[in-house]
Amino acid sequence: MSKFDVLTIGNAIVDILSRCDDRFLEENGIIKGAMNLIDAERAEKLYALMGPAHEASGGSAGNTAAGVASFGAKAAYFGKVAEDELGKIFSHDIRAQGVHYQTAPDGKFPPTARSMIFVTPDGERSMNTFLGACVDLGPEHVEPEVVAQSKVTYFEGYLWDPPRAKEAIRECARIAHENGREVSMTLSDSFCVGRYRDEFLDLMRSGTVDIVFANRDEALSLYETEDFDLALASLSADCKLAAVTLSEEGAVIVKGDERIKIEAIAVDRVLDTTGAGDLFASGFLVGYTAGKSLEDCGKLGCLAAGIVIQHFGPRPMVSLEEAGREAGLI
Repeated sequence: MSKFDVLTIGNAIVDILSRCDDRFLEENGIIKGAMNLIDAERAEKLYALMGPAHEASGGSAGNTAAGVASFGAKAAYFGKVAEDELGKIFSHDIRAQGVHYQTAPDGKFPPTARSMIFVTPDGERSMNTFLGACVDLGPEHVEPEVVAQSKVTYFEGYLWDPPRAKEAIRECARIAHENGREVSMTLSDSFCVGRYRDEFLDLMRSGTVDIVFANRDEALSLYETEDFDLALASLSADCKLAAVTLSEEGAVIVKGDERIKIEAIAVDRVLDTTGAGDLFASGFLVGYTAGKSLEDCGKLGCLAAGIVIQHFGPRPMVSLEEAGREAGLI
């Protein structure tokens, strides 16, 4: 029997969100729409420049775990924080969502990771992340019994930045597959793909990863092409199953020769796109682990993404389970 539907593994980050205009990004050398890795000194500088800010526990895979729990499914999470105030905030928040989280902190240094996220009027978010304690995530933080009892283990591509996290992921994949489970990853962003393209392709082609999540830009970057159909064909050849998000155009699910187009839900206003891809993955995986059709999995993903972009912050502020029931998907 499975104790958990989805185990997610990622960088445990507290998001600090603030609004700005495009000129602010240009003046401060911030790449719009990307996740920029920064050191402690730049983190302090950008924090000082921020306007009124909103703090929220985040991190890509942490957001996905929170989404899974909001759907009423059973979620677990591995991620490293420090024994500091932000670490306490993160730990409290993810547990309060109903997520199993037992990764132990090891002192106060390096401090808990934080990401300064600047949201422009178009809702686009530009992330500036100091990884801090995240870099210490390693194989010793893997809980083998949790991996073995999770239907799907999902990790973020961003984990390829801290070196020892790769070892943890490979160990999780070994345990998962030995227990007849599946492994999933998100490509995270096109810059991340650019850094680790060959390694990501090897994870897919070797069968280490079964299910891949990406957006259009990430898929194109992975195969170094401008031909989206070619990218989809390559994905179908390289992995068992892929889900590619297309912003306001919805998503497309790829399995073998199948191409299942999913329409985005109608939204009144896009307030903040932070967490959209993370919540899409949560909805899709909730459907997948419940044995639903790929079309319904995609619809659950688009529902969750459409809800989260209508409020500020990366985690759902309403019950996704109730929303799923109202939509006739649960």
